[in-house]
Amino acid sequence: MTDRKITVLGSGSWGTALAIQMARTGTQVTLWGRDEALVTAMQTDSENKRYLPGAQFPSSLRAEPDWDTALEGASTVLVSVPSHSFRGILERLKGKPLSIAWATKGLELSTGMLPHQVVREVLPECKRFGVLSGPTFATEVGQDLPTAITVAASDSEFGDQLANYLSSESFLAYTSQDIVGVEVGGAIKNVLAIGAGLSDGLGFGANARVALINRGLREMRKFGVAMGANAETFMGLAGMGDLVLTCTDNQSRNRRMGLAIAAGKTVAQAEEEIQQVVEGVQASRAVFEQSQRLGIELPIIEQVYRILIEGVDPRVAVKALLDRNTGAEM
Repeated sequence: MTDRKITVLGSGSWGTALAIQMARTGTQVTLWGRDEALVTAMQTDSENKRYLPGAQFPSSLRAEPDWDTALEGASTVLVSVPSHSFRGILERLKGKPLSIAWATKGLELSTGMLPHQVVREVLPECKRFGVLSGPTFATEVGQDLPTAITVAASDSEFGDQLANYLSSESFLAYTSQDIVGVEVGGAIKNVLAIGAGLSDGLGFGANARVALINRGLREMRKFGVAMGANAETFMGLAGMGDLVLTCTDNQSRNRRMGLAIAAGKTVAQAEEEIQQVVEGVQASRAVFEQSQRLGIELPIIEQVYRILIEGVDPRVAVKALLDRNTGAEM
């Protein structure tokens, strides 16, 4: 077993929650963030009062605002930044002999790449890498409430190491070899959660919400298989589990985005209200454009994209969905 040490890059709510959880298991964790003032305040407060108030840092977690100091002696890093910042963080890691994990969810907008594809392009020398995903809200992890996630890695040893860093009596980390499937689940559930928020905000009721989740799961699987994933992955925590959670609980930023759009707010107004990055907005564009390259139809995701990116009226988009021919379910 390697030394239990890891550097977490990204001090938002999820990066902070993961850093706290790993520190609870006895792992020595260094938490870095680009906002120097915020990280310096965390050093004093032993708490991220901006993004995860009330979750005290264990003694084995230290915040560090200096990049070089945070990476000093590190052999493993966990990247937890929005998808649009992911490549930039990897560029800064060039030349360092590191094992890399990430909790970033989404496709790269300009290329349609999944995070592991970006890792392979930017850091071809990196041989040990993996992704963490699943039905989780940072606040509940910060409160040490029961949680389960999936860890998918390039090799079983690294997957087991990451799972061991995270696992405790209240936190279960399952392992997988399907990196593509776990990444696709994490990206597409955000888009569908915006759709669920739109549906509920327009007053369409529980029947419509469940239909959207179920048909959305099929779109997730269809897209994932086209990208090379194992279809079974989407019945697990990183697929159906994360989808149901994000579509049905108002802790979800993406669901709240849908509710805000249904109430007549613009995307910009909703983002200002939510005060954190809403990954599903740009993910809708990245997934839709990639589906066009792949030649597959994703009706729900297409209409969410048209509402968010093209400004189509939500009721017009719903009518377009309802006007579709159905045919056999399977």
